[in-house]
Amino acid sequence: MTGADVDGVAQLKRGDAQAFERAFARYQPGLLRFLRRLTQHDATALELTQDTWLKLAEEAPWLRDDTVLRAWLFTVARNLFLSHRRWSLLDGSRLDQLLSWGQGRRDEQTPEASASTHQEQQHVSRAFGQLPLKYREALALVAGEGFEPSEAALVLGIKPEAFRQRLSRAREQLKAMMERDEK
Repeated sequence: MTGADVDGVAQLKRGDAQAFERAFARYQPGLLRFLRRLTQHDATALELTQDTWLKLAEEAPWLRDDTVLRAWLFTVARNLFLSHRRWSLLDGSRLDQLLSWGQGRRDEQTPEASASTHQEQQHVSRAFGQLPLKYREALALVAGEGFEPSEAALVLGIKPEAFRQRLSRAREQLKAMMERDEK
């Protein structure tokens, strides 16, 4: 954990509004992307992201001094998603599969290249959506949000070696599904 992270947690614990604003500016975009990938529903992702920040506001005074804020926030967001998913399933609702890879900025492309890119993104999205949730989470954290495997393991509450194994299996399964779909 960097010195800035330690200072930020200490400031959050004291109720420093500027520390909260800095954390929000730093982590909000990634949290929202992560939850959009899990829910594939903008309104739900926004709601869960807001709930994550409310949870930080409520829990900040009791954070441990060694808290890795990024991992803590993503863990809360994931738990809120899982809770939402359970309630949705109980209500008979069906959650959409995740992923909107490549929604970022596109450079100038020919119409043919743009269509090909879109088609490839849909292919990846379909295969990704068919993965079990534990594999989608692993890939979304590492490939989508740039977490180091050890950080992602913290978010998921598993040992780093177990996470590396899960990530490897997720990649293998995604590759196999894409190859199968190409035939």
